[in-house]
Amino acid sequence: MKHTKAWGLSLLTSVLLAACGGGDPTIPGSGSPAGAPSTKGTFSAVVSFGDSLSDVGAYAPATSLAGNGLAPYFGGKFTTNSATSTVWVENLATTLGVVVTPAEVGFAGSSVKCPAAAAGLGSTCTGYGQGGSRVTDPNGIGHATGALTVPVVTQIDNHLSRFTSFTASDLIFVYAGSNDVFTQFGAFTTAAAQIQADAAAGKLTADQANAALFAAQTAAQAQMKLAAQTLAGYVRDKILAKGGKYVAVMTLSDIADTPFGSSLPASVKPVLTDLSRIFNLWLRDSLTGQPVQLIDTYTLFKEAYANPAKYGIVNNTVPACDAAKINAITGGKVTDGSSLFCNSTVGAPYNGLRTGADVTTWQFADSVHPTTGGHKIISDAFAAQLKSFGWI
Repeated sequence: MKHTKAWGLSLLTSVLLAACGGGDPTIPGSGSPAGAPSTKGTFSAVVSFGDSLSDVGAYAPATSLAGNGLAPYFGGKFTTNSATSTVWVENLATTLGVVVTPAEVGFAGSSVKCPAAAAGLGSTCTGYGQGGSRVTDPNGIGHATGALTVPVVTQIDNHLSRFTSFTASDLIFVYAGSNDVFTQFGAFTTAAAQIQADAAAGKLTADQANAALFAAQTAAQAQMKLAAQTLAGYVRDKILAKGGKYVAVMTLSDIADTPFGSSLPASVKPVLTDLSRIFNLWLRDSLTGQPVQLIDTYTLFKEAYANPAKYGIVNNTVPACDAAKINAITGGKVTDGSSLFCNSTVGAPYNGLRTGADVTTWQFADSVHPTTGGHKIISDAFAAQLKSFGWI
């Protein structure tokens, strides 16, 4: 998951706030999944599909200390990297006594499938999440500059190609859609900037501009509805139908509750929020009656963001990674402060932490991704949900 920039949006009007239904006459999401297991599982694998929030190291070669794509790496995960840093997927796997490693590792057109197989650990290569990946489109965020961005549909197909099916001993997580939000938000902001420019030049009246803005937002929401329905179809037809039993599907959190979201004009934040809400509503609707469990990250993380002290967080507004330091460390190749290139090793010349930042008490590593402590909040919340399901 990575953010996009919003340009020239200060003139947006309240007409945008009315566009929250995606053009549908009824409110989706009234149904619920049903029939998922309610007994403890005996898990031998954690199988995870998604994007950068679930990425356990797909792009490590991009952070090669020698600059040749080979280990050792100073980054590799979208968090505050160190020799001991882990993301939520790894935390949960450790809780269950299993190991999860990347299903594919690479960058810039070169990759290796299941690198852990070389050490005899081929069965652990079930962490399929990759930064930038979308639900279906292989041209995810960052793909043009080297990111693999294998979409979720292909991630699932790759697992089936390797293992033929899922088993009752697989704990399966599907956490995707955020990059579709960023893509559609980017499309909206681009359209909005042009509409505003045309209005300023007298090419559009105020009413025409507002109508065009409404249409642009509605189009973005329609794409989020499609992404949600499509993802639910993959869960149904490619996971459940292929033997998946313990399947947890995550809704999206509100990306407005990030440093990136906080940087947006107040009039634009509801646009970003509604893209996640539309996705969540249609995801729930499309999984009605299916034997999965939904984990409502929207609600979970809203509470954590509103009450940071409850979770030991002292800063949830400023990224722990310093963009200027990362820019210097990478020789000017990385200018946006991406946590993929952020290392928190104390005293190391490639340490990219902001002065005074703490990886356990600051929530965000960069403008959208969690620190090591932020990931612990996620894994703790998900573990609590799994216990409530009776799965662990």
